[in-house]
Amino acid sequence: MSTAFVSRIKNSTINNIEDKVMNIQRGNDFLRNELIEAYQPFIKKVTSKVCSQYIDRTMDEFSVGLYAFNEAIDQYQEGQGSRFLSFADMVIRRRVIDYIRKEVRQNRLIYLQPDEEDEEGRVEDSYAEQKAAMDHYEESIQAENRVYEIEEYQKLLKDFSLNFKVLSKHCPKHVDARENAKEIARLLVENREMAEFLLEKKQLPIKDLLSMVSCSRKTIERNRKYIIAVSLIYLGDFKALKSYIQP
Repeated sequence: MSTAFVSRIKNSTINNIEDKVMNIQRGNDFLRNELIEAYQPFIKKVTSKVCSQYIDRTMDEFSVGLYAFNEAIDQYQEGQGSRFLSFADMVIRRRVIDYIRKEVRQNRLIYLQPDEEDEEGRVEDSYAEQKAAMDHYEESIQAENRVYEIEEYQKLLKDFSLNFKVLSKHCPKHVDARENAKEIARLLVENREMAEFLLEKKQLPIKDLLSMVSCSRKTIERNRKYIIAVSLIYLGDFKALKSYIQP
């Protein structure tokens, strides 16, 4: 009986995709290739949506998405607050967007200010139009990324019985109180054990936090929902949303 055949038998008993990813991280390269092959339609779908056009296997964008899916397999952690496919979706989007931005920047270097123009300035106008079009395209990509992050963030909040309406009521009114809550959230996510406790138990590790901060238990409990919400932005690595919470 061949090794490949034995691997197929073992892999067929692993039905949950998260279990498959954990198995791959333990060294099952055969299953890795099988998973990447099986989810190529998913990769094409996500990549095409980011690019706002159909992407096939021959295009560079698909290769970027393929590498991103493989990267997601290596980086995924159980209990991090999202299913693997949601996590992979996010990684693919970010890598494709980074690729598009890189291409836009490189194209800008190509469209150098011309040395000559006609008497009506038409060559210069063409350069300006090209630059404006590229700027607009990059802005649209950034806007789409923000929308996507907000949607994913809402899903995470829902797991903690939170939403934007609830947060608007529990956001600290004073600037000092908000900054203090943000600092508590930052300390929490930088500590792996506390971060895992939050994601698993869906509550703050208040006892551990009290040993690291100077504020009272009452203060932490009063701002509990806001601290959790900020922590989830860090843990989800929502780059666009981080700009709203960082100084």
